[in-house]
Amino acid sequence: MTEGTTSAVEAEAAASADESLITRLEQEGDIAADYLEGLLDIADLDGDIDMDVEGDRALVSIVSDGNDRALQRLVGQDGEVLEALQELTRLAVHRETGERSRLMLDIAGFRARKREELAALGAEAAEQAKSTGEQVKLKPMTPFERKVVHDAVAAAGLRSESEGEEPQRCVVVLPA
Repeated sequence: MTEGTTSAVEAEAAASADESLITRLEQEGDIAADYLEGLLDIADLDGDIDMDVEGDRALVSIVSDGNDRALQRLVGQDGEVLEALQELTRLAVHRETGERSRLMLDIAGFRARKREELAALGAEAAEQAKSTGEQVKLKPMTPFERKVVHDAVAAAGLRSESEGEEPQRCVVVLPA
């Protein structure tokens, strides 16, 4: 086989793997949507389910055409109920597929808003570390929150690490 042929075969295999991953993530989204629709029916709440695939995760959102206030009960204080529902939804997907899911659940745009806030926090901490030359330790966060902050710090050109044990695990931004 020539080098050009090998590259074409590798590219075809990679494309097939990508299609397989997307198909699997779409299946996870469908299972999660069915589970969440049942939950909404039991709770007598109105909401539409949106599904998407971002990177290597299925994203499922519960949105409302009108008043999001009713859905806020499913978010809870600081997203605690949302986190629990996400884990239950992941378990429902695992039960059907036999595979661990990294599915991300959002309700009434809570995670989207939180992501924006955390990205700004990460950028501010990076600026503080740059200007003072000292590490900046942030408050304890969930894994989702830490990931968003790590990404924002990396985008600002600095490194960060997580330290501590759950639930007190936090991000430390390191100066250049």
